[in-house]
Amino acid sequence: MSELTVVPNPPHLARAAADRILGLASAAVAERGRFIVALSGGSTPRPTYRLLAEESRARTIDWSRTEVFWGDERCVPPDHPDSNYRMASRALLDWIQIPDRRIHRIPAELPPQEAAAAYRAELEQVLGEGGRFDLILLGLGGDGHTASLFPGTTALEERERSVVAVYVEKLASWRITLTLSVINDARHVIFLVSGSEKADALAGVWAGEELPAGLVRPSEGTLTWLVDRDAAADLPPGRPPVDSAD
Repeated sequence: MSELTVVPNPPHLARAAADRILGLASAAVAERGRFIVALSGGSTPRPTYRLLAEESRARTIDWSRTEVFWGDERCVPPDHPDSNYRMASRALLDWIQIPDRRIHRIPAELPPQEAAAAYRAELEQVLGEGGRFDLILLGLGGDGHTASLFPGTTALEERERSVVAVYVEKLASWRITLTLSVINDARHVIFLVSGSEKADALAGVWAGEELPAGLVRPSEGTLTWLVDRDAAADLPPGRPPVDSAD
């Protein structure tokens, strides 16, 4: 299943995403006893995390039964301004009642290959045999990348390992990322896309271009695109109308 919802602006996007996450979290805990989520980095999900931290929403999730992972990370210490872990902590995790043992950050201060191996082992331990994510949140880059799956990188070819280190030539830096194998095994994947600078990439994915984000196709799960009006500007005729509901 795949769904595209277009909302007017970033505040609407944040509210729509927060509501989806709350519903999926409650259902996962009720059905399987826990909620396993991978958070996205970047600026787009920050308002969503802040909404989830508000008392009225935070109390509707059983955080003691929630396992928090990340989709990718820059190879920086956890207190670095570029750290995805730091962003999510300041916007959400520092404000809710979640046990430290339920927060599984990528140890990106280690050498890249060592960090990837350690995170892969932790993920496999938590998921267990046959386990999978209940939800993976993803963003979209202007070049069509998602997580740290960039065009032309070897990480796109990985089919066995759930986590790899990847050198991104255009950024001259290493990243740690979940791979398509574990992303496409998730029960639910939600893309959050905002801004006119993403419009060309989103249109490319929708047109079937060979972009990394277009390779996200959950095998037995749902795929949801939550995008704002600016990001949807270049989508072809026939896309869903703007959903203006609060």
